[in-house]
Amino acid sequence: MRRWLTWNLWFRLHERLKGHHTFSILREMEAAERLSAADLQQLQNRRLQAFIDDCYRHVPYVRRRMDEAGVRPADVREPADLGRLPLLTKADVRQHRASLRSDVAKRLSSFTTGGSTGEPLIFDLGRRRIASRVACRQRVARWWGVTVGDPEIALWGSPIELSRQDSIRALRDRLMASRLLSAFEMTDGTMTQYIDLMAGGAYRQIFAYPSAIYLLCLHARALGRDLRHSGIKVVFVTSEVLLPHQRELISETFGCPVANGYGGRDSGFIAHECPQGGMHVMADAVVTEIVDASGRPVPPGEAGQIVVTDLYSEEAPFVRYVTGDIGAASVRRCACGRSLPLLDRIEGRANDAVVAPDGRVMHGQSLVGQLMGIDGIVQYRIRQKAPDVFHLQIVHSDAYRASSAEERIRSAWSRLMRAAVTVTFEYVPRIAPDPQGKFRHIVSDVPPSARLRAGDEPASSAARVSGEVSR
Repeated sequence: MRRWLTWNLWFRLHERLKGHHTFSILREMEAAERLSAADLQQLQNRRLQAFIDDCYRHVPYVRRRMDEAGVRPADVREPADLGRLPLLTKADVRQHRASLRSDVAKRLSSFTTGGSTGEPLIFDLGRRRIASRVACRQRVARWWGVTVGDPEIALWGSPIELSRQDSIRALRDRLMASRLLSAFEMTDGTMTQYIDLMAGGAYRQIFAYPSAIYLLCLHARALGRDLRHSGIKVVFVTSEVLLPHQRELISETFGCPVANGYGGRDSGFIAHECPQGGMHVMADAVVTEIVDASGRPVPPGEAGQIVVTDLYSEEAPFVRYVTGDIGAASVRRCACGRSLPLLDRIEGRANDAVVAPDGRVMHGQSLVGQLMGIDGIVQYRIRQKAPDVFHLQIVHSDAYRASSAEERIRSAWSRLMRAAVTVTFEYVPRIAPDPQGKFRHIVSDVPPSARLRAGDEPASSAARVSGEVSR
């Protein structure tokens, strides 16, 4: 009864009061999933044409950039035509925020994301885009058999969310059966309290950063706590790289699947994993391009920069927005039968790559793979200071043996980099998240001339984590 009331009464009322047409958008999305691949492509083409036409007429920045490129709205008939337009970077959004607003936008909301460099990005979202994001989340939740009203724990760290826990929001969360737990407070005592809460059997879904829920599962294992019968049906993760060993432990701890999502506050809801394992692109809502460093498309299966055009962002449009992530498209179809296309893999952020002394650009997960077989490593952070210099922070258990582990890591990384490398080790009790509550496992301070070039491939199969990343 509570689930029915939440979905049919409280959630609908909440979205209506916010001026969001979430349910009509959700109906459109679920109808699009049932289309054939050809019909879905035609739908995307029509929406792209209408979107570009609207942006040209009402958004000064888009109109100016199209005029400079000699492109008229009628020239953009399908996603391939977007290649004639310039890319939109975070720097462009910062510099031209005012002229990126539509002159017919009704009410825009300001959002902020910290970004991988720590320089905040402030941008605007219209109601339709916010509603589409909410609808996308409900769309994929229903794939997994849950929805609003199924009690949820959100293990989250954004100060935006955590600073808004006033009485009105607290009431909303109670009505929506949602409980927010801070990912900033991952001490042993706090994690024990979180485990007690989850073990109570009142919750059906978890929404979390991969690193935060993984640390919680490690703590549960150390305490000998069994959460497999807690009633959790699915753990949704997003906003960070999801590594295979994290997925395995989370799934074992809760006795349920882990559903991976990919997107961001700025880039929108881009793709999500279905129960059959396909990382589906929300093609009816977003145009996703995989391009090289010059903005040219790369073939399916080849890694490139992920560039998106959100078709619901006409009030403050993101046209060919560079996400900063690296991934590859797939030509295969998912066993689930949905016509939504697939990403073959997502390999994390462009500055999660490392640069070898001989100039090769390698995804940082190639280094991570060498840590996985070493007993006792609980948490880590790799920082590349120079092509042959690394600093490695490690949180470890009693099973860790420093002398043998350090030599093993130096040798393995030297083989990968094809040169002797210096690795300094720092042993810490805890690795703190960044200001957004996320954990950057790999950070490179080395700026190559182009972190990604057409044809660059990760140097190790450990980097090929198909569908195993979210931002």
